[in-house]
Amino acid sequence: SLSHILIIGLRISWPKLKSRTLYVLNWVFHLYLSVSLAMDTLLQSSPIFISKWTHINPRQLVFSTFKQQHRSCNLKLRAITKSSQDGSSPVSKDGVLLDTEKDESGSVVGFRFIPQSADETSVVDDDDDNQLILELPDDTEISNSHDDISTNDKAEEVIVDDDLGETRRAEVTYNIVFVTSEAAPYSKTGGLGDVCGSLPIALAGRGHRVMVVSPRYMNGGPSDKKFAAAVDQDCRIKVACSGGVQDVAFFHEYRAGVDWVFVDHPSFHRPGNPYGDAYGAFGDNQFRFTLLCHAACEAPLVLPLGGFTYGEKCLLLAAKYHPYGVYKDARSIAVIHNLAHQGVEPASTYSNFGLPPEWYGALGWVFPTWARTHALDTGEAVNILKGALVTADRILTVSQGYSWEITTPEGGYGLNELLTSRKTVVNGITNGIDVTEWNPSSDEHLPSHYTLDDLSGKVVIFLFLFYFNKGVTAMNLQKELWGCLIECKIALQKELGLPIRPDCPLIGFIGRLDYQKGIDIILSGTPDLLQDDVQFIMLGSGEKQYEDWMRAMEATFKDKFRGWVGFNVPISHRITAGCDILLMPSRFEPCGLNQLYAMRYGTIPVVHETGGLGDTVKTFNPFADEGRGEGTGWAFKPLTRECMLDALRVAIETYRKHKPSWRGLMKRGMERDSSWDNAAVQYEEVFKWAFIDPPYVS
Repeated sequence: SLSHILIIGLRISWPKLKSRTLYVLNWVFHLYLSVSLAMDTLLQSSPIFISKWTHINPRQLVFSTFKQQHRSCNLKLRAITKSSQDGSSPVSKDGVLLDTEKDESGSVVGFRFIPQSADETSVVDDDDDNQLILELPDDTEISNSHDDISTNDKAEEVIVDDDLGETRRAEVTYNIVFVTSEAAPYSKTGGLGDVCGSLPIALAGRGHRVMVVSPRYMNGGPSDKKFAAAVDQDCRIKVACSGGVQDVAFFHEYRAGVDWVFVDHPSFHRPGNPYGDAYGAFGDNQFRFTLLCHAACEAPLVLPLGGFTYGEKCLLLAAKYHPYGVYKDARSIAVIHNLAHQGVEPASTYSNFGLPPEWYGALGWVFPTWARTHALDTGEAVNILKGALVTADRILTVSQGYSWEITTPEGGYGLNELLTSRKTVVNGITNGIDVTEWNPSSDEHLPSHYTLDDLSGKVVIFLFLFYFNKGVTAMNLQKELWGCLIECKIALQKELGLPIRPDCPLIGFIGRLDYQKGIDIILSGTPDLLQDDVQFIMLGSGEKQYEDWMRAMEATFKDKFRGWVGFNVPISHRITAGCDILLMPSRFEPCGLNQLYAMRYGTIPVVHETGGLGDTVKTFNPFADEGRGEGTGWAFKPLTRECMLDALRVAIETYRKHKPSWRGLMKRGMERDSSWDNAAVQYEEVFKWAFIDPPYVS
């Protein structure tokens, strides 16, 4: 394919070249590529050949003018350690650890061998000839994994993989308990489920002992199978709340280094989602989640997971136990995912919580006069989130921007003064994403895969446009390249019934159809937007008026607009990969995940500059960095129809007329580290800060 592209370019530049000359050049180029790639493959696959050609740098043989290949290298060191003369046990695996050093491109350039003791193993890095000398004790043999291994008596084989060096253990480890109403993949309605399904795994990978406590939802549908691996622990406790005593059971699954504990009670067994059904929110939600909190406080004390309980030194929302000497060394951290949801109930329901009367002040809440229903309404209520903010040792939000917004009258929803008074313990940590599920190089939902180094599966259209504009028929070039890939954008257009136009800017939206997500701004701006030569795809469900509007727009603009009412995971992945631009005009967004998914897939986000959107999306500046540009998208404000359309039109113009700049935007977004490992390190810092001050007691 590269050869044929070169020949087409030569024919365009020098039309008078003879066909015989082009034919010869084509085969010379073929031969050069074949020899270079063959040598590169041989050098990297044969350790014997490498030993004879140590003065050759394999990278110099790669034809890097068109594409530098990066191979995933899975290095293994096989060490055979013999028992000592006195019969003691051989060196343990903890004493033979191999870590890697990588350059900016991700290639392995060195190793660190960490021995059990300083006198057993040493490493010398010889920079002169790029060789690594690994010095082991005299009685240790290192062999290639393909060789036969023969040792004397009582030899132990230790396999060390370079992947182990990717996740480093924390300096200080904790017993951590997450209490959540949803955790993916078991239950999920939004970002909360993603966070509580991924962050615990990242923390466990860094050496912490982690438990997640969540309800065992049984709705009689296929989703019940997600709890199939959870085993009944035969542990029953009685919980006093709502004027009665409830019997609660625990189910447990150990997965990915985390103890997943599910609270089982009949109130969690009903059709619908965790919070409601087609008729609205469940009327007993206060009871259901009060029960969850009480059971979560008991789980670390009564469940002997792994042979012993978590004990009383956990990061757990258990302040009510402190006065009685239980959890006296614990710290509680409240993580705010959306301050708009506060759990406000009538003051008369306080007795349902099963808390001592003197705690009413922590939860007591009085509505302002303008928010009361009538003149005789005293406005008294209980606010569950307020109680958490008063008693927590630390308060976290899911982005730095949102941690500031909640202290303002506009973003505080009545709690801004309380949060301002506690601003010394308020921090923000941007959420991560599951980089295994959201990976364009291996996503099972995509028709074509691509990577940061090879964007052909997404943007091969750039080549088509270049030669088409030069007067060469696109059909000839398509015959050469089309067999090599199925481009995501074209596949998405075909699947949704849009005209297949790879050159047309494709805009996407994924999210709930409600006021918070700025759907009214999209509604008012879409007719003008579609006057341009663009296509627009929306995926989501929510308020009926917006669902009906999507259907009407599709009927009006059949060749430009598609609206998918509902939510579909495979389609959401294909929209994220296939669109050129992702639109997110949210009024407020504590963090937002779709813009992170989009950047990882090389799709450019256009967002309202608020909360986590403003933290993660930096507006493109083509003049920065000596003209190379900086930024990963466009963040506009204020939130108006005009500002949104202006930002979209700038993005569309950049896509059409400034291809190198657009490719730079894509690559900077894909290079961004959005993994949970990065967020886990920041959470560990907050854990340390939480133990600086004594815990909240009364």
